Parts: sequence; C-alpha cells; structure tokens
Amino acid sequence: MVESPPLPLLRQELGLFPAPPAENGTPAWTLHDPPANKFYLLGWPAFEILSRWHLGSVQDVVTAVNRETTLTVNEQDVFGMAAFLEQNFLLQTSTAAGNQRLVAAQAASRPGWAAWLLKNYLFIRVPLVRPERFLKKTAPFVELFFSQAFLVMLVVAAIIAFYLLSRQWDAFLHSFTSYRSLGGILIVGCAIPFAKIIHELGHAFTAHRYGCRIPSMGFALVVMTPMLYTDTNEAWKLTSRSERLAIGIAGMTAELLLALIALWGWLLMPDGPTRAAAFILATTTWIMTIALNASPFMRFDGYFILSDFLRLPNLHQRSFAFGRWWLREWLFGLGAPAPEPASPRLKVFLILFAIAVWVYRLVVFFGIAVMVYYYFFKALGIFLFAVEIGWFIVHPMYKEVTAWSKMRDKLRFNWHVIRSLLLLAGVLLAVALPWKGTLSAPAALSAIREQLVTVPFAAMITVESAGERKKVYAGETLLKLHSPEITQQIRQAKTLTETSRWLAVQQSFDEKLLSQGNVLNKRLEAGATELSGLKGVMEQLTLRAPFNGVIVARNDELSPGVWLPRKEPLYVIADTSGNRIDAYVGERELETVKVGASARFIPDALEFGTYKCQVAEIDRVNIPTIDEPFLASTYGGPIAARTDPQGAIIPDMPLFRLRLDGCSPAAVPLIKLRGVVHIEVEKRSKLMEGMRNVYATVIREVGF
Repeated sequence: MVESPPLPLLRQELGLFPAPPAENGTPAWTLHDPPANKFYLLGWPAFEILSRWHLGSVQDVVTAVNRETTLTVNEQDVFGMAAFLEQNFLLQTSTAAGNQRLVAAQAASRPGWAAWLLKNYLFIRVPLVRPERFLKKTAPFVELFFSQAFLVMLVVAAIIAFYLLSRQWDAFLHSFTSYRSLGGILIVGCAIPFAKIIHELGHAFTAHRYGCRIPSMGFALVVMTPMLYTDTNEAWKLTSRSERLAIGIAGMTAELLLALIALWGWLLMPDGPTRAAAFILATTTWIMTIALNASPFMRFDGYFILSDFLRLPNLHQRSFAFGRWWLREWLFGLGAPAPEPASPRLKVFLILFAIAVWVYRLVVFFGIAVMVYYYFFKALGIFLFAVEIGWFIVHPMYKEVTAWSKMRDKLRFNWHVIRSLLLLAGVLLAVALPWKGTLSAPAALSAIREQLVTVPFAAMITVESAGERKKVYAGETLLKLHSPEITQQIRQAKTLTETSRWLAVQQSFDEKLLSQGNVLNKRLEAGATELSGLKGVMEQLTLRAPFNGVIVARNDELSPGVWLPRKEPLYVIADTSGNRIDAYVGERELETVKVGASARFIPDALEFGTYKCQVAEIDRVNIPTIDEPFLASTYGGPIAARTDPQGAIIPDMPLFRLRLDGCSPAAVPLIKLRGVVHIEVEKRSKLMEGMRNVYATVIREVGF
C-alpha cells in the first residue's frame, strides 16, 4: 500500500468565517489572510477539506470528509486545495526552496521604476486616519439614524420639504444660474468635499455597527483626481446579505440625508452664502454621487451593491471570463466549456454585463485620456494621453489577441471561423473601398436676393406708401420720414449760403469785403456743397424698394406720427424670382467639393419637399460670423457656435460657405428654410481618410 503524502502546515493567523450561502443553497465560508487583508470565498467541499487539514495526510482528509459528510471527494480535490493555498502563500514555509519562492515572489512584486510610476499615476491610495477610536466614541450618537422611528420622520420631512419646494420652484431653478462667479465656484469647491466626507462616514458607521473593523480612511488619486475612500473589506465577514447591502448603500444614503437637510436649510434661511451652500448640497452633490457611485461598471458602490444583491462575488472578473469565453466561441467555435457552471439565464446576464462594462470603460478611459491631454502642458499631455490609451485600451486588446495566438492548435475550420473571416473581410472592404460619395452639410434656403430696409437715422413717419401690399417694384416709395434736425440743418445751410452769395456780389463795392479776397467765394462753395449733401440726406428719408420683390416681413409699429430710432428694421424685401442655398462645411470636407457638383436640399419642414441644385460658388476663406442665427447651436441649430460680447455669432470651428443655385423647383417660401444638403463629392476610402486625419492631427499637435 502506497503511503499517503503529508499535508503542509497552514499559517496560524488565518481566519475562517461563515459567509452567505452559495447560489445553490450550500453553505459557504470566507478565508481571511490578515497580513495581506485578502478574503477568499470557499465552497462547502473546500471548507470540509480545510477544516480537516490538521489530520496531516491526503488520505486521512479524504476518508474523514467522505465518512462524516454527505460529500464525496478524492485525492485530486485535496491536491487542488493544496495548490490553491500554496499559490496564495497561505502555507507555512520551513524549507530553503519555500523561502526562495517567497523571496522570488517578493522581488516580482516590486515593479521597475517605469511600472511603479505608471501604477502610482493611475492609482495611488493614501491612508490618512485610523477611525476605530472615533467610531467607537461616536457610535451611540449616530445609532438614532438606524432606527425605524427616524426613517418614518425622514419620510415625513421629505414629503413636507418637496411640498414647500413646489411653491418656490421658480426661485429654486433660478438659483442654478447664480454660481458662475468666483464666489459661487468657491462655494461649490467647499460643499462637494464636505458631502464626500459625509458619504464615507456613512460607510464607516454602518460597517462599524455590524461589527466590521475599519483599518483606515483616506483619499485615493485616480489619474491624479482625488477621491475619498473607506476600507470596508471586512464586510466580507458578514453572513447577512442585507447587512452587506446596507454598508454598500450607506454612502449614497448619507448624502441623500444631507441633501434633505440642506433643502430644509435652503427653504428656511435668508439669501446669502450659507443658503447658497445649502442649495449646492441639496442639488449638485447628491446628483454627482448618484451618477458616479451608482454605476456598477466601475468598482464603486454600485458594483458592490449589485454584486451582493445578485450573490455574485467578484462580479467583474467572472463576467469578464464569460465575456472572453463567449467572444472566442463566437469567433472560433472552440467548443471550450464555460468558465464555471451557470444557468443559461446567468450566462446571458454575465456576457451582456461584460460587454456593457467594456463599452462603458472604453468611453470613460478615452474621455480621461482627452481630459489629461488638455489638463497638462502639451508635451506631458501627449505622453499621458498615449499612456491612457495604451494601458487601458490597447493593452487589454493586445492581451486578448495574444491569447488567441496561443490557441492555434485548438482552431478548426468550421462555420464560426468562416463567419468571422467573412465579417473581417466585410469590415476591411467597408473601410478600405471608396464607398461614400455624399457629403451632408447644414444649409439654409432663401430668396436669390434679400434686403433688410432700416431707418437711416432717427426720424418720424409721415407717409407709409407700402401699406399692406406684398409685392413692390424697384424704386417704388415705401415710406416717407421727417427729421426736424435735418430740416433745421438745411434751413441754416440755405441761410448761410444766401448770405455768402450776397456778400460775394457786394464784395466789389465794399473795401472791407475786398480785403477778404477769395475767402467769400470759398465760403460760398462750402455752403453750397453742404447744402447739396443735406439735400442728399433728405432724399434718404424717402425709402424706396431696392428691386422688384415681395415684402416678407414688416414692422408692426409703422404708422404716421411714430418716431423711429436709427437702424430700426422696417421691411424685409425678397426677390422671389429665384432661390439660393448657402451650405456650410468644415476645412477637411472643403477639398472634396467641386463646382458644378449636384446636390439635394432637404428642409427640416418636410412639407416643402426637396430641392435639386448645383454647387455654384465655393468660398476659400472661412466665414467670421454666422449670418443665419437659426443654424447656430445657440439657437438650436446644428452648427457649434458661441455669441461674442457684441452679439455676433462666432462658429467654434473654421467654416466655409458653399453657394448653390439652379435649384428645382424655383419656388421660394416666404420664410427661410433650415435643412441639410447632400452634395455629390469625390468618393474616398474611410481608411485613407482616417489615416489622413490622424496624420494631420499628429502634425498639428506635435508642432509645439
């Protein structure tokens, strides 16, 4: 009979605690490694093996488990448990080989300077306090917050507060616009850290109430962004799922409680800095914490809450394993077993959850990369952008592709491989071949000519000849104005001119006048010139139609006797004999457009139908302002723009105008139409276009 091998000794400081039952209802336990502060979830067979580890031999453990329980285990199960314990350094080491393994593991855990710098740039945890003594002293004072009576009082207070808020809703919404000053920024900067401290204290007090030790509280730097944290790892000792869920939601609950108290403060306090701080705590802070902490896609509160609620510890790792398994099976049809036994519904959930996490993190990490690029000076920003993209996006993809290359011997030519090759070929063709031959751009359709008639200077209406007519003809009188100031200036100029003319005639008969020489004639000429100019100004008081057209807009205040200020709009006259379209494209799209290219304009108001046109003119100089306000984003349009202090609408990016004419039908609506124009352009490969854009971006950004 072969003697059973002896078992290595367990470390004496390990702890074993009951854990919530597994999904199938079998008991589970948590193995705690105090020095490393790590927790391992053990199933029923693992616990029974480990609890008989003191028997000393593999055969004795197998015999005892099979005899004393309803389980059936074999030597391989015990060897597997031994391998797990050895891999996680949970066994005593008394041999030279074991000591060398520990030394090697410690050396391997010491990263090089580059890896250390990368790790501490991406994430570093700085403990500040050990809160155990504080929590013990203050626990009796916060016990009230966990009582049922307090919960009832809280609900009543919330109902009353929301009722009172509904009566001041306009004032409450108006408060959002009151924090654009430096003082408002300082209030926000103080309120948010205070709310986060309350958030972490909520976790700490709840965990302490259920008997968990809180070794530290502090802040962590995540990509140089400070975030507070509370070490609640001992929550895994709890066997009650409701208690663990309570710890997970305690932070957000504490902030919501703070928000309710702050709302009452805003309702009761007079205007001032204190009420402003209460408003910030009642709105911004809890909205931010819900948006950030409630997400299960990062390892924040929402992740642990979901993990405990579903009874799926290590949810991310397990879902990622299922996600990778599904991806490989879908691509290659390997026929590999699932990472762990699971029901069909659970498999689908874990796969979909993994995909959601990957997409979410791709967006978040790319956003962080862009943020750090703009946050630091250009040289460091480019480097950190590359680090973010490389470590968080490219590195995981590279690891997965490397894993595929290691499975070459398992690949078989099957339908999955054929489908994957066809999909790859389709994607390559879609990006490599010049498929796209249409450029879409925001545009506006209007009459071929259009002019705004305004008041040249302040004057009073005497006659409105246009009346209620729509159609007008070139040179036709629209409006007559009267300006007493101009009339008085003309009267004075006439008097001075007549006086100068009389003096010039009498000069030859008067010695004093003869002594003035040619001055009188010069004065006469100047007066005549001034009088002629004033008569020209007087002519401007008779407003005429600039061309044949239609009055499409009229000032409703026009009537005799009404005084009008300078530049007051009077009429908008449009030449409806034809139409034109102005489209706006970016610098990169400009080179693809050619004069004579056909185009199709689709207005937002679809009842006007579509227009077929041709590109007639292409501006080679970008426009400084947007003439059509309804195209700008500030007025709900598609073009990103901003308004300068003078009221001009400035596009955020360089824009070039395209003029389209020859449109069919030639009909012109009485209002301008906003829409989209689709222009036939040179077909280009998306791959080549993307490479050019990347090259242009690199050249632009490295030019520092």
